[in-house]
Parts: sequence; structure tokens; C-alpha cells
Amino acid sequence: RGEIVRNPVRRVLMLHKPSGVVSATTDGEHGTVIDLIGEEWAAELHLAGRLDRFTTGLVILTNDSHFSESLTEPGAMVGKRYLVEVDGPIRPEVIRDFQRGLWFAKEQVMTSPAKVDLLESTRCRLTIYEGKHHQVKRMFAKYDLKVTALHREAIGTIELPENLAPGEWRSLI
Repeated sequence: RGEIVRNPVRRVLMLHKPSGVVSATTDGEHGTVIDLIGEEWAAELHLAGRLDRFTTGLVILTNDSHFSESLTEPGAMVGKRYLVEVDGPIRPEVIRDFQRGLWFAKEQVMTSPAKVDLLESTRCRLTIYEGKHHQVKRMFAKYDLKVTALHREAIGTIELPENLAPGEWRSLI
């Protein structure tokens, strides 16, 4: 029919998101993860899950919607692992309740049981299996604990390499 059909190059990237950068494709006020890619084709990408502006760590960007859905679809139960620091001791009941799941009235939903590895009294590794809005911060806030540092280390089997500096990215395929 005289239409030009283009088969785009499949792209799947991992990015080490620094603090202060927005997990968005465009933003009139702040730099975005797309800005960090610095390639002409970066505008074709979308995020497979977001981090808030002050959370650091692993972000996956892709132009493959099937791949991004495989990571973000709630039924897929893909773990997102975070290193979390809070402003007070993480008490045993916090760990117990996280492992059971928490009720979020806003969404009228119970979170999936989380995995918690206490590293120090105020630091833990936390793996969650969904991605509600500010979920980790809201989970700790239920126990009057403020998250002071939040860093995503992994999504499923995709680990953020130690040698990937904040603001750097690399292709996964």
C-alpha cells in the first residue's frame, strides 16, 4: 500500500540510575533516564518499572513491550531486590509482617510476602514481588521508619554490576 514498514532493532538496556534523575521518558523539570542514554534511538525506549527520583540503582529500558511486561506483570512475581537504610532499628515484627505481606488501603490490596535479610539494625536487603507506588517507603512508614537510602540491586535474575557506575548503561542483548 505504499507504506514504509520498519523493523526496529530490539534493544534491552540496563542503567545505573543516579539520585536526582527521573524515571521517565520526558520531563520538563528534571533530567531523565532517557537523557542519560545519549543515543538518537533512546526516544524509542520505555521503562520496565520505575524508581522515584531519589532512589538509585537498576533500571531496565527497552523497546520490547513483551520483555518489559515479563518483568512488570504482577502475575509474573518477578523479585525486585533493594538495599534499604532506615532511620531507626528494623524490629522483628517489621520483618515478620513484611514476610507475611502488608495491607495497602490505597490500593485495597495485600502485598505479596517479601524476603528480608537484616544486614545491620538499620539496613536490610528487601525483595518485593510487585511495584506499588513508593511501596518500599510506604512499607517502612507503617512502622514509623523513614527510608534514608534506597538502591535497587536486581530485577529477577538481572543484577546491577558493581562496575557499572551511576549514570552508565550497557546493552543486555
